[in-house]
Amino acid sequence: MAKKGVKMLVKLRNPETGTFYTTYRNPKSPNTTEKLSFRKYDKKTRKHEIFVENKI
Repeated sequence: MAKKGVKMLVKLRNPETGTFYTTYRNPKSPNTTEKLSFRKYDKKTRKHEIFVENKI
């Protein structure tokens, strides 16, 4: 089997409610130089909100 590359664990946090998700990102990719931001479901507001990358 091929050796797995190193993936960074990233916390995506909603700044308004404090809800967070964790995900992985590829640090070797040149396309991931800025902070990640995803539109995901927030359980507190029961809506889709923007989650931004934050320190773990």
